[in-house]
Amino acid sequence: MTVCMRSILWPLLLAWLALQVGVATAHEMSIAELVLQEAVPGEFVIAWGTPAKSRPIAEDLTLQWPDNCKADARLVRCSASGLVGTFSLVGLGQAYSAAVVTVRYQGGQQRVYTLTSMQPRVRLGGAVPVGHGSLEIASTYLSLGVGHIFGGADHVLFVISLLFLVGFRRQLLWTLTAFTAAHSITLACSALGLLTLRPPPVEACIALSIVLVSAEALHYRQTLSRRWPAVVAFLFGLVHGLGFAGALKDIGLPQDHIFVSLLGFNVGVELGQFLLVGLAWGLVQIPRRLPFSSKLRTTALYGIGTIATYWSLARIVAVASV
Repeated sequence: MTVCMRSILWPLLLAWLALQVGVATAHEMSIAELVLQEAVPGEFVIAWGTPAKSRPIAEDLTLQWPDNCKADARLVRCSASGLVGTFSLVGLGQAYSAAVVTVRYQGGQQRVYTLTSMQPRVRLGGAVPVGHGSLEIASTYLSLGVGHIFGGADHVLFVISLLFLVGFRRQLLWTLTAFTAAHSITLACSALGLLTLRPPPVEACIALSIVLVSAEALHYRQTLSRRWPAVVAFLFGLVHGLGFAGALKDIGLPQDHIFVSLLGFNVGVELGQFLLVGLAWGLVQIPRRLPFSSKLRTTALYGIGTIATYWSLARIVAVASV
């Protein structure tokens, strides 16, 4: 690891920790899912999805229909022109970060729209290119994946610990690739229901992985972690993938676009991870040498280890109390 890296990563880390202290996991807003099923021409049944929320979606979001449509809690009836016009969801950006709206017509046609707090309204009806809905959903979940990396204290600390352990060498590429492959496997298996574990033990193991890697980065002995960091990253990546799956479960997956949204979220996680590494690399290139870099590096690693130890104890207690 270069002197520049040691001297740059620690102030970035401490500044970031000052904003994140006390945060054990990333809490992301969910995506609401709304399905409009045409029962008779011009009349649609309203059905909400069921993300991991304790209250109905309709209590947090208000529907505003095109002028030619009238609706109650269950049905929306439109004039002869059909479900055409401006539709909006009031309340996005509070309990829900985005919404996926699927309109299913009697003839089997289907149109998908995504709404966000930045774009809470959409024009219903009209020609929609084939695959347009899937691209919108993939883009939405990709941005959520990136946001999860930069908003998740534990995952960021783990990646930074790996940087301290390996440094900006060719070996780092293999280490990150192994970590990516591992958490992609468990993320997919968990999201598709093939693997199920309770969140508290997973979160405890994630915190312990940070403790272990930060402790290994403090010394230069040729342990397994230093000789084969890719193996260690792969094993811990399996656990972190379950953590990503927990976040994705909280967000919710649109039932008609499970694979598209899963792929988008996973790509977003990877993109966020490499953006984090790229940002660190770019900042390392600015100064060539700073004094006291060794002591500052040690301070940063002790800071990571202390926070991760606190998380570990708190999460183990949570597991034991269940």
